[in-house]
Amino acid sequence: MADANFTPGFRSLDEEVTDRTLPVEGSFPPWLSGQLIRNGPAKFEGGGQRLTHWFDGLAMPRKYAFDGGEVRYTNRFLRTESYEDAAAGRPIGQFATGVGGLAKALGWLRRLGPPEPTDNANVHVARLDGGFVALTEVPKWVRFDSETLATRGEFTFQDLATHHMITAHLVEDPHRGEHVGHALTFGRTHEYRLFRIPDGTRRREEFAAIPTDSPAYVHSVGVSEDHVTLVETPLRIDVLRALSPFTEGFFDLLDWQSERDTTFYVVSRDTGKVAVEATAPPFFTFHTVNAFEDGGDVVVDLIAFEDDGVVTALRLDDLAEQGFAGVPPGRLERYRIAPDGTIERRRLYDGGIELPDVPRQVRTRPYRYAYGQSTDREGANELVKVDTERGTAREFWERELYVEEPCVVSRPDADAEDDGVVLAPALDVAAEQSLLLCFDAATLAELGRARVPHPIPFGFHGRFFGS
Repeated sequence: MADANFTPGFRSLDEEVTDRTLPVEGSFPPWLSGQLIRNGPAKFEGGGQRLTHWFDGLAMPRKYAFDGGEVRYTNRFLRTESYEDAAAGRPIGQFATGVGGLAKALGWLRRLGPPEPTDNANVHVARLDGGFVALTEVPKWVRFDSETLATRGEFTFQDLATHHMITAHLVEDPHRGEHVGHALTFGRTHEYRLFRIPDGTRRREEFAAIPTDSPAYVHSVGVSEDHVTLVETPLRIDVLRALSPFTEGFFDLLDWQSERDTTFYVVSRDTGKVAVEATAPPFFTFHTVNAFEDGGDVVVDLIAFEDDGVVTALRLDDLAEQGFAGVPPGRLERYRIAPDGTIERRRLYDGGIELPDVPRQVRTRPYRYAYGQSTDREGANELVKVDTERGTAREFWERELYVEEPCVVSRPDADAEDDGVVLAPALDVAAEQSLLLCFDAATLAELGRARVPHPIPFGFHGRFFGS
């Protein structure tokens, strides 16, 4: 893979396709009914300039619909203010790409006034109150039609909560019938806010506020049956840097403070009180795999990095040259937090791994299997299934095929945790063509692949929504 051409994964895609039936090699199971909707960047230019960071690309949801073994594909840009600015040749301010030295997204910090966040909702998707929403890490989410992917305008909450940053990783808890998320507010005292969104509503119900003098960049939290665990790493947001005319984007506010520990705040979902505050040696994390309760302890599994080097390594110039081969590896680690604040750390898988997923029915509960993108092979292009009980793994690898985030879909009435399929988009970097792969979730044997008519830029996250 050393000579593989990763450029198609970071090249703008202009073509939009609607409800195209894809040619299938092998087969997708006839019981698979619903749609996999993914989100990610697909345009990397705006205002006559190349965007700086992978996180900056303009949002393009893409959908795979399944019915009776057939796979149909749709992709469409979100028609947002950011998209219209780029189409008109106006500069756009995003995560790391600034606007003439003053990032639009930071203006609210300089004025200490109302937020003006970017509406480039390119990170994730969710179904809230029966509608579909594209998510980003500021409170300007975007509604879209799940059939056509047409943009339907800004998503508005039916509450009075005010957040300056908000997670794009809502954790769906099917057992309690709610999504759980976290947010951040800036002020004289900065606060992490924890909230729930009951199914069938657009209402954020805040149940906890954790003050901090130096807010961290928190991408996701761990949600177990009775607790939410917020992991505060040393990657801090230096709010005062927003006042500098040399600050280009949110990326420039991030400051790795290696002298700090990582703090775990374990918060009761019922009372909102911090049940345990515990510290561990410094590390960085984007993604929590799962969390659960065990004999009075709270167990949080996550992908840990030694430091924040992964954030810097995701600049587009570096990625276009060597793909993800130059990105530091994350490790699947388990943190067991006792009521007295004692932490026990254990590595569950020695290989590199990111973009994890577990079956829906085991979220917030004890589980055995985690699936993810393995980064061991040169090019970081494997799919891996980790047995967290035995410490073993199954892997799928094919030369010049780059596999993205897997999505586990359980068979209806499944009686085993891994009874189902794994859906994973992939890019054939030699043919410059994208695929959707389907695997047996138990064995990782390939069942089928559907060929997409163009190379889709590498995406971030998605969900399967059953019919």
